[in-house]
Amino acid sequence: MTRFSELLGTDFDGEPTSDIDDVIYGAFDEPGHRDRVPGLVELMNDPAEPEIERFLACVALTYWGEAAGYEAVLRAAADPRNTPWYDFSIDRKFSVDCTFAQLADAVADRDLTQEKGTEGLRLEAARALVRLADSEYFEDKLGELFDSATMLALLDDIKEVVGRGVRSLAAGEKYRFELSTQLVDLASGVSAVDGPLGVELAMSVLNVASHPRALKHAVPVVGRAKGPEGRQFGEYLMSIGDEKVQQQVRETLNGV
Repeated sequence: MTRFSELLGTDFDGEPTSDIDDVIYGAFDEPGHRDRVPGLVELMNDPAEPEIERFLACVALTYWGEAAGYEAVLRAAADPRNTPWYDFSIDRKFSVDCTFAQLADAVADRDLTQEKGTEGLRLEAARALVRLADSEYFEDKLGELFDSATMLALLDDIKEVVGRGVRSLAAGEKYRFELSTQLVDLASGVSAVDGPLGVELAMSVLNVASHPRALKHAVPVVGRAKGPEGRQFGEYLMSIGDEKVQQQVRETLNGV
């Protein structure tokens, strides 16, 4: 049995499993997962091990609220393209690395951080990931992942990264993924905790890059922002969006 199969290919009843998620999520109700932490840390940091196994060890440790997982995320965010597992997982739509999207999923989870005293470190990892939103691909996750408390703590970082992204889009820089949509996703997340700011950020993006998919992703801002800002933003989307976007906005406004 390899180190990886022992740590992540064996469930907490001692049975082999091909579904790593069973082990990762099973740990939330199994204190015995702590016994596997030292081995996972060694695996994650061992350059002789396959990159995919090192990455999955990092994902597991991060989901489990372990400091070593968050510290690895911080190292990865500090130098993304030189992360050992960079490009091992490729998004089918854009053919770009999507490991940071998976790490963001893990960082968003707070189930074990309080009991392990790692909430502060988790927040720093979330901040480091958000600050990559103008350069690395996060699928469609950034607007939905983090809870309200996390989003509130990251507002300044989000404003900064959206501003950088908008300047890049305005300068005509090319990206291998839809940066405008990713930035709108962030603005959508912000609108749930600060409606006016969410609208402001979304408008700043759409003013320079109103990609059809970005417009579609902007629709939730209408309902989340509520009040006059949300309604005015909905009217703006109605004026520039296609029939599908217009219908979605009408449905949202009728429900507000």
